[in-house]
Amino acid sequence: MAYTVSSLDELGDGPGFRKVRAALNVTAFGVNGLVFAPNYEGPNHYHDTQDELYFVHSGTATFRFDDGEREVGPGGIVHVESTTHRAISNRTDNELVIFVVGGKDGYVERDGHLVDPEIDLPRRQGMH
Repeated sequence: MAYTVSSLDELGDGPGFRKVRAALNVTAFGVNGLVFAPNYEGPNHYHDTQDELYFVHSGTATFRFDDGEREVGPGGIVHVESTTHRAISNRTDNELVIFVVGGKDGYVERDGHLVDPEIDLPRRQGMH
């Protein structure tokens, strides 16, 4: 059995990257936490092959793409294909915290199994 537990607070202080993948020994995909200082304009960038999925944990992110901007608040999710130009900024007076997962060569067909179907099946069915 293998698992690792941590928090973004344990992985660093102040604004900047939180290298989740390395700290938690994740090898299947890239994953980072990003803490943006107030009024920070992020760099425009893209990737060769890695798509990214952004989750806004707290604050309001401004995503800038070639065709315009989108503001995304807490709970917001943004998928960006690898070669799409994007810049993420915090144009507020509050801290912005984003969780980023990146990867390539995609989806694994459903391969989950219940440990104890008698107990776990009703729990799964209770998820709406």
